[in-house]
Amino acid sequence: MSPRIGQRDLARALLERHGETFAAQSGIRVANTPQPLYQLLVLAGLLSARIRASVAVAAARALFDAGLRTPRRMAQAPWQQRVDALGEGGYRRYDERTATQLGDGATLLLDHYGGDLRRMRDAADGDLRALRSALRKVPGPGPAGCDIFLREVQVVWPELAPYLDAKAVQGAERLGLPGDSGRLARLVGADETAAFASGLVRAALDRSVVEDVREAAGV
Repeated sequence: MSPRIGQRDLARALLERHGETFAAQSGIRVANTPQPLYQLLVLAGLLSARIRASVAVAAARALFDAGLRTPRRMAQAPWQQRVDALGEGGYRRYDERTATQLGDGATLLLDHYGGDLRRMRDAADGDLRALRSALRKVPGPGPAGCDIFLREVQVVWPELAPYLDAKAVQGAERLGLPGDSGRLARLVGADETAAFASGLVRAALDRSVVEDVREAAGV
């Protein structure tokens, strides 16, 4: 088996077994419309904390189930409602600080972009550094959350693709895949990059994912 074929087998096994995006896991159907884009940013902020991904996903679901699906609803919600929703999702260690950040972030998005992240994208005009800089100004996500958002939004903002950040590359290297984002992206279809990135991140976070994928691929 050639190295090239082995790499493609690994990539395919990763996609099939661990390639669900964190957005899909949270019930978010990513689309280039204001509500799912905002929900994705909320999720990215929750995932950026030092907490299990499953807890962040559960907290995102609890917030959305509580009706806090748009910047306006998030900003208008009482602080305690946000705290309670986060706690229901098990996000208790950071619930009070995160509840404040969610309110402040929603207010910033309303004031600067009318609550529509597409306006932030338009203002960046294809400049990734400008977009990252704008995202960094939103309270909560921080650098890690920005990477998470950009990894998953590339499915509807194709000018970002392939977006495979340092955490995804770390997972690739654990699997024995190339440590170069361009070479990695060529192992999967263009419409699969976001899911591939999610799988790579899981491989970076959990060695059992690496073992499972390598066994499935027969390498």
